[in-house]
Order: sequence, then C-alpha cells, then structure tokens
Amino acid sequence: MISFDEAIALIAANVKPLEAERVSLADAHGRVLAEPVSAAVSSPRCDVSAMDGYALRDADAAVGKSFRVIGKSFAGGKVPPVVGPGETVRIFTGAPLPEGADRVIIQENCKADDGEMQIVNEYGPGWHVRKQGSDFASGSTILPAGTRLGPRAMVALAGADCGEATVYRRPQLSIVATGDELVQPGTAHTRPASMIPESGSFGVAALAAEAGAQVTKRISGADCISTLEQAAGEALAAADIAVVIGGASVGEKDYAKTMFEAHGLELIFAKVAIKPGKPVWLGKAGTKLVFGLPGNPTSAMVTAALLLRPVLARLQGVESGDVQSWRKLPLAAPLPATSSRETFVRAHWGSDGLTPVSNQDSGAQAALVAADWLIRCPADQAEKPAGASIDATPF
Repeated sequence: MISFDEAIALIAANVKPLEAERVSLADAHGRVLAEPVSAAVSSPRCDVSAMDGYALRDADAAVGKSFRVIGKSFAGGKVPPVVGPGETVRIFTGAPLPEGADRVIIQENCKADDGEMQIVNEYGPGWHVRKQGSDFASGSTILPAGTRLGPRAMVALAGADCGEATVYRRPQLSIVATGDELVQPGTAHTRPASMIPESGSFGVAALAAEAGAQVTKRISGADCISTLEQAAGEALAAADIAVVIGGASVGEKDYAKTMFEAHGLELIFAKVAIKPGKPVWLGKAGTKLVFGLPGNPTSAMVTAALLLRPVLARLQGVESGDVQSWRKLPLAAPLPATSSRETFVRAHWGSDGLTPVSNQDSGAQAALVAADWLIRCPADQAEKPAGASIDATPF
C-alpha cells in the first residue's frame, strides 16, 4: 500500500497527455491549450481614447483656453483629421486618437458651442489615452500551453484575434457501476429493502465532466464475472479511461480488477493508505487506463476528487500536482484525532473557517451536499482545536 503523495507521483509518471487537435473559438471553452497562443494583433491596435471628451495636444491644454473643433472620432469610424495647435477633435471611448493629439480632456471639464470648445474645469493628471499595445503587443504570448480556457481566458483568446486554438483532446470516459444491490434511481422504492439506488456513477460522471472529460458510456453490472468481463470490454472500447465503481475490496464478489484481467490489466497501484478510499486503484489495459473507485458513495467521491481529477488533468496536458490547490485555512470547530491512515475530512466553509461535517461515514450521501472542502490530516494526528490552521483543498 502506497501513500497519497506516491499515488500522485505514479499518476504523473504513467499518464501521458492525449493528442492535440485544432478547434474553433466557439468550441474552445473548457479545453486545455496544447500550444501557447500568440497575439495576431496588438491591443489596442492604435492609441485610443479611454473616455468621451476632446482630443488635443497636451502642450496646448490649459483651463480657460478655447479650441476649434475640427472633426469627430468614433470607435470603428473613419480616421480622424490631424490635430494641430489650437485644434481639437470630439472623441468617444474606444475611438482612435487623432494624429498630433496626445491627451483627452473628458467632456465634463469642457464646454462646447458652435464649433468651439473651451476647457472650463481643472482636468487632473489623467491623460485618458490607451496606448497602442499597452495590453499586449502583436506576436507576444498571451496564454501559455497548459492553460485551461475558462471564461476570462476566452476573452484574451478572442481579443488576440485568434479564431482557433490548438488544444488537447477531451478524455473520453466510461463508467461501470457494480453491485447486485444496485438499481436505477427512481425504482428502488418498488423493490425489496435490500436494493438501493445506484448513486455513485452520477456523482463521478458530473465530477469528470467538470474536469473536462466526456462521459461516453455508463454501464451497471451485477456481480457476475462473465457479465462484468463483457462490461469491461465495452467500457474500454468506448473510452480512453474506464472507471469502475465498487468491487474493489477483498469480498467474495469483488471483481473490479478481475473483470479487466481478461483484457490485459496491468496495475500501476492497487491501494492507497488514505481514509476514506483505501481500495482505490489505477491500471492499464493495453493503451487504455482503468481507474477503480470504492463502492461507498463518499469514498468514491473523495477518491475521485483526489486522484481521478489528476488523471484527467494529465490526459489534458495539465501537471497532476497543479490540480489540487492546498491552502492554509482556519478551523471554525474542533477537528477530531485521526487514525493510522492519512485522512481526508469533509468540511464546510463558513465565515469563521472550516467546520467538519457531522457525518464522516463513507456511505453517507446527504452529508456530501454540505461538504465543499477536504481537510488533509496526517496519520495519527491529535485533535485540533478551533482556530488552528490546517491544509485543505476545494472538494
């Protein structure tokens, strides 16, 4: 059994990025850049006004001085006339600054009438001009490789006049949920009390989608080895990574690894010394990855957050160590002592810090709703009082 840090290192060593592809700007959101993006144009492309007002020569500006208005400059409009001594151009936000002008006096400090403009108020130190290339210059790198294109990065990508981007292919992921006791949600109330709704695959699918994967196939399989071997083959054929939920321990019907052995399973790691989630495992079957999660819903979601996310990140060209953002945060309530395994405590963030959720059972489902952080606790850690600083990452 290996440590959590060793598992992360094995993911980094064994999981390689998928191939790159070229996609349109409209399809780029959420994707990870396989190549840096260079600006095709400068921003701004020329000197422009940052305010509505009058463009003139700073050397001529003075309170009480009058200027002849020789034209107007609009954003996207015609090139304005050249400004000479004693002249000004009416200008609007985003419009090109006329040649000869180097300052804009905002309209609130001016009085205009019949082709003349007079500066009537102190206009302050601001020149209200956005210089050409002051945001970025043509040819400069604005987004490095490995950047996930979120909403703000999309603005920069489009602003750099890029209609396409080279990104890593989205990982395709299939999910197999195993267990004789599982039935489709919405039907359990019509079945014997020994039957329960299958919930884990829905949470894992949502987590994988948020991490950039495409869920291509979902299979539910009873604990029959021949049935599960067939399901394993279907899952591998449909995706880059097959995720199997349940059957990961040492019970009589725990077939999660066995079902993939017929397809050439080679283990990368078999267990991790964490709580919850010790049975989590990772392997390869030919060119495909296989990821095993515990069957209990909380265990499945915690291990998926801690270890499946880094796998999906690596497939998209992101360093696995960059996925979890561990932060020093205060406790709002006492943190109980932990066991002999490294423990990840589910917690809720409030105005005073993190409060561990009351139900830490690995089968708890309602408690997952309140848990938005994971607190990392070393093995055999003593109880921590409220106010203590701990390591945590968003769940």
